[in-house]
Amino acid sequence: MNITAGKFKGQKITAPDEKLTRPTLSKVRMSVFNTLQAMKDFEGSSFLDMFAGSGIMALEAVSRGFARAVAIEKHPKVAQIIKNNYKKFARVPELIIGDSIKITAKMNEQFDVIYIDPPYFAGIYEKSLAAVKEISGGVVILEHVSDVDFQGYELIKQKKYGDKFITFLQKSRA
Repeated sequence: MNITAGKFKGQKITAPDEKLTRPTLSKVRMSVFNTLQAMKDFEGSSFLDMFAGSGIMALEAVSRGFARAVAIEKHPKVAQIIKNNYKKFARVPELIIGDSIKITAKMNEQFDVIYIDPPYFAGIYEKSLAAVKEISGGVVILEHVSDVDFQGYELIKQKKYGDKFITFLQKSRA
């Protein structure tokens, strides 16, 4: 897997075993960040990847100019691969190892962008959205294949890639 843009463009990272993770495709990563760039300035912004997998989404964020990126990964073997990948870079995202929903529910800092891409059929999209409600200071992005109840969030934009959706949300103003 290669980083698609920014100061780390073209740098290769190791992807964990596909039985453990499902890395976001490069064309989807490019689209996510291009769409975000039209919405906000990355300089000074913060990015949270709730289910890090390979850790590439947080690396893409740092590469493209986000001031801070945090990646959360629960699986110890996968987290070790992320650590090894991050060793290749001078400036890296912060890696937190543990349960994303429990960790984010206890955080007390705001993130400008939160990326949520859990195992597709784990049934935790709504729990994830609830967990980040208080720390979302801007855009929440979901990668999903099934319908999700966006209760408490407004749909900004949605794109479809094959069988998956990339959905951009913001907290409801009401």
